[in-house]
Amino acid sequence: MLKVGLTGGIGAGKSEVSRLLVSYGAVLVDSDKIAREVVAPGTPGLAAVVAEFGPGVLTSEGALDRPKLGAIVFADTDRLAALNAIVHPLVRARSAELESAAGPDAVVVHDVPLLAENALAPLYDLVLVVDASTETRLDRLVRMRGMTPDEARARMAAQATREQRLAVADLVIDNDGPLEELEPRVRAVWEELRNRS
Repeated sequence: MLKVGLTGGIGAGKSEVSRLLVSYGAVLVDSDKIAREVVAPGTPGLAAVVAEFGPGVLTSEGALDRPKLGAIVFADTDRLAALNAIVHPLVRARSAELESAAGPDAVVVHDVPLLAENALAPLYDLVLVVDASTETRLDRLVRMRGMTPDEARARMAAQATREQRLAVADLVIDNDGPLEELEPRVRAVWEELRNRS
C-alpha cells in the first residue's frame, strides 16, 4: 500500500485531481468529508460537540449549525482546540478504517487540505501538492465559487503559503492552466504512484 498525502491551496484544483486519481483506481480518504460524517445527527461525535458547546450549536432539525459553531471557535483559540480535540481523533480513526479496507496493493490518497499547516507530511509515504499561482487561484475563487476578491484573499491568507506547501512536496502537479492540460499531468503522476506502490 502506498499512502499519499494530497494537498493544495484553496482554488488550486485539488478536488479535480483527487477525482481523476479515483477514476484511475486510487482509494480516496477525504478528510473534510469524514469530518462532516463524524458529527452527523445521531453520532457520538455530534453528542460530544453538543456536550462541549451546548445545544445552541444545533439547527432546528438537530444537525450541526456550522456557521454558529464557526463563529464560536474561530473567535477563540481555546474553543477551537476543544473542538479539534473532539473531531480530530474521530477523523483519524475513520481514516484508518478506510485505509485498512483498501488492500495491500492500493494507492490510498488522503485528501488533506491543511497538511502543510498541521505538519502532517510524515504520516504519508509521499506528499502530492496541486499547485497554481496566486493569481490563478484568486480568479477561480471569484469566477467559479462566487467569492469577492477580498473574501478569496482572506481565505487564501488563512492557509499555508505556496512556498510552505511546496517545501513538503515530493511530487507537484502544476494546475495553472486549463482543465484539459491537467488530465495528462495527473495521469503521469498516477503512473509514478503505481510504480512506487
